[in-house]
Amino acid sequence: MDIKQNLDNIKSQLPKHVTLVAVSKTKPISDLKEAYNAGQRIFGENKIQEMASKFEQMPKDIKWHMIGHVQRNKVKYMAKFVNLIHGVDSFKLLKEINKQAEKHNRTINCLLQIKIAEEDNKFGMSSKDALALLRSEEFLNLKSVSITGVMGMATFTDDNDQIKQEFTRLKIAFEELKTIDDSIKNLSMGMSSDYKLAIDCGSTMIRVGSSIFGARIHTKQ
Repeated sequence: MDIKQNLDNIKSQLPKHVTLVAVSKTKPISDLKEAYNAGQRIFGENKIQEMASKFEQMPKDIKWHMIGHVQRNKVKYMAKFVNLIHGVDSFKLLKEINKQAEKHNRTINCLLQIKIAEEDNKFGMSSKDALALLRSEEFLNLKSVSITGVMGMATFTDDNDQIKQEFTRLKIAFEELKTIDDSIKNLSMGMSSDYKLAIDCGSTMIRVGSSIFGARIHTKQ
C-alpha cells in the first residue's frame, strides 16, 4: 500500500475548491506520518479519545477533523485542538461545544449534519430544523462556535441514482442555509466510494479513508 502514491493520485483529480480530509481512524501513527510526509495536513477521526492520542503524537500543524458521531460528555477531550466538527446534529451538542470552547478561549468550527439517507442508523437533523436553529436567538447567543457548513452521508448502496438524489438534497439545503449565514462555505459529502459523484453534485470537502490507507482494520471488541 503506497500511501503517498494514493494521495498524489486523488489530489491530482480534485478541483481546486475541494478539500481532502484523510480519514485516519483505526490507522497506526506510522500511516499518518507517511501521509503527513506526503503533504497531507487534514486528518479525520471518528473517536475522540483516539484523535486526542494522535494529536499528542503528531506534528502540531495538523488540522484535526472530528467526523464521527459526537457524544456530549466527550467534547471536553478535543476542545483545545479540534479544527472542525463535522457531525453536529443537535442544539444541545452545539451548546456543549460552545461551553468547552469558551474554556479554551477559542472558537470551534462546526458543520451541521443533515440527514439525507433513508437508513435509520444515520444521524442528522432535517434541513428545516437546521434553518430554525440558525435563525434562533439561542444560537445567536453562542459566541464560541461558528457554523461553517453542512455535512451529510448518503445511503450505503450501489444505486448511484439514489446517492445522487441524496447529495442533491444536501446541496439544496446548503444553498438555503447560505442565504441566512454567509460563514457557511463547506459542503462536506463524499467518501472513498462516492466522492467523484459528490464533487459533481457540489461537494467542497470529501472524507477519504480506504482509498488512501487501504481497507479499515476491524478490531475485535
